Amino acid sequence: MSTSPVTRRPAKKKEATRDEGIVAFWRFSSHQKLLTDSERLRQIRVGYPAALIQVLRLAFDLQDRQLETLLNASMSTLERLLRAHKNLDPVASERLDRIATVSHLAEAIFETPVSATQWLSAPNKALGGTAPIILCDTEIGAKQVRRVLQALEWGGAT
Repeated sequence: MSTSPVTRRPAKKKEATRDEGIVAFWRFSSHQKLLTDSERLRQIRVGYPAALIQVLRLAFDLQDRQLETLLNASMSTLERLLRAHKNLDPVASERLDRIATVSHLAEAIFETPVSATQWLSAPNKALGGTAPIILCDTEIGAKQVRRVLQALEWGGAT
């Protein structure tokens, strides 16, 4: 069965959109990496811009339910913050900061932001079939992700 150019366009558009999300997420996380702990804490307390919700969704190909779990907020709350151009609360902001930190460890191992993002987005057997990004909703989960990344760095299988 052949696919028409019309059928292929949405896939290309979606891929381009995800690529844009990946670039935007890594721009955010690279900036976070340059900050001191005190500066990061200050930003977490003020809250990150709600626009990062869309960046996170696109970069990691997250569904509504996953986004709600990851940011500890309902979609209606997240959409309201987006429309109003408000900041996320400190809980969601701290989780974004945690994701940025774990992402940089993944990038150091996988060598590119795209490879790191793909690994973080894919279900992982060593993590019970859960995508590593989803475990970053808690510090304990992020610690498990870091352990798997360290095992990979030292030649472990996953």
